[in-house]
Amino acid sequence: QVHVVDSGGGLVQAGGSLRLSCVASGSFSSIDRMGWYRQAPGPQRELVALITSDGIINYADSVKGRFTISRDNAKSTVYLQMNSLKPEDTDAYYCNVRAVIGPWTKDFWGQGTQVTVSV
Repeated sequence: QVHVVDSGGGLVQAGGSLRLSCVASGSFSSIDRMGWYRQAPGPQRELVALITSDGIINYADSVKGRFTISRDNAKSTVYLQMNSLKPEDTDAYYCNVRAVIGPWTKDFWGQGTQVTVSV
């Protein structure tokens, strides 16, 4: 099993910054991709940022130029540096880890961390 713990959320004023962290632990061969999602209105979570094991990065258009994703493979950790935060960034943010377990890959989620941006 793989355990994912995300943290770093909080309350910040518009224009401020936060850094989210996520660490994966447990039984897996390697980690394919790691990413951050937020709970958009509706049942689906929307992608915020994603980084693959090869270092390929994708960002949602709404966060490009403001957020930076990075990972430390040795620590099975992914970070999301969020700058120039806006009230519309307020949401619960969830870490996603795609782990390689034997011949399979499987997605695991953190419990979520709340980001609140005040005007």
